[in-house]
Amino acid sequence: MTPNRPRGVIAAIATALTDEGRPDPAPMLRHARWLLDNGCDALNLLGTTGEASSLPAADRMELMTALAGEISPTRMMVGTGCPDLATTVALTRHAADLGFAGALVLPPYYYKGVDDAGLYAFFKGLIEATADRPIPIYLYNFPQMTGLRFDPGFAAWLKASFPDRIAGAKDSSGDLDYAAELARIPGFDVFPSDESALAQVPARGFAGCISATVNLTAPLAQRLWAEPSDAALAEDLGRHRRAIAATPLIPSVKALVARLHDAPGYARVLPPLAPLSTDQAQALPALPSHAAEPA
Repeated sequence: MTPNRPRGVIAAIATALTDEGRPDPAPMLRHARWLLDNGCDALNLLGTTGEASSLPAADRMELMTALAGEISPTRMMVGTGCPDLATTVALTRHAADLGFAGALVLPPYYYKGVDDAGLYAFFKGLIEATADRPIPIYLYNFPQMTGLRFDPGFAAWLKASFPDRIAGAKDSSGDLDYAAELARIPGFDVFPSDESALAQVPARGFAGCISATVNLTAPLAQRLWAEPSDAALAEDLGRHRRAIAATPLIPSVKALVARLHDAPGYARVLPPLAPLSTDQAQALPALPSHAAEPA
């Protein structure tokens, strides 16, 4: 088990792509180092922002290996959830072998309306199949994408059943009351997907945030993590996030990361996502002042 679970400001790092649509580790490493040097406590590799569901398992494993060879894997968690259990197990075991701090696992998202018994069986199967590679598992709640929501009672049941393996959740629902209910589960670390929610850490007990826009706002987010009572900073972070998300979020984040590092190729996206139109690209906000000079 990883002795120190990730906490604080975590960027859902965007995946750089080659012309052929395969992960490109070199620009990702440059950006990853910038993030870790400029406010991020950890990184979340191959999540939604990382376009993991558009990549084959072999490419995902190769990217895990490439980044873990250059950056301490204890500072990274990685998305391993797939609709089928076997691929989820293979990706999770690979992450554990490399020493990643945690596996962020979507529910099996093809079938809708499954009952708790079926969902429990999926996670029980994952935990049993990785018992010799006991990487911490984080539930990834994103009902807008998956059609499934982790009920707090179910999360508590899973945590009670596997207390040494179920570590917490990332919540991308945007419902902070729901996230706070999850955070009341003992020993369960909860990360909302909006960095401005760091202002609510003292009241709600969140463990930090895992956010797409932290790709650009990391220094500001770290300041709010350190000083959650700074209401003006929280509002500033909210404005930055809304400005970036005014056009399609993932292409916008990637376009801004490309601008940050003067690396146009970082703006590439995989189908079914599409690159920003000319009008959308022109509507992007300026880089936050703290991000004007890349490391």
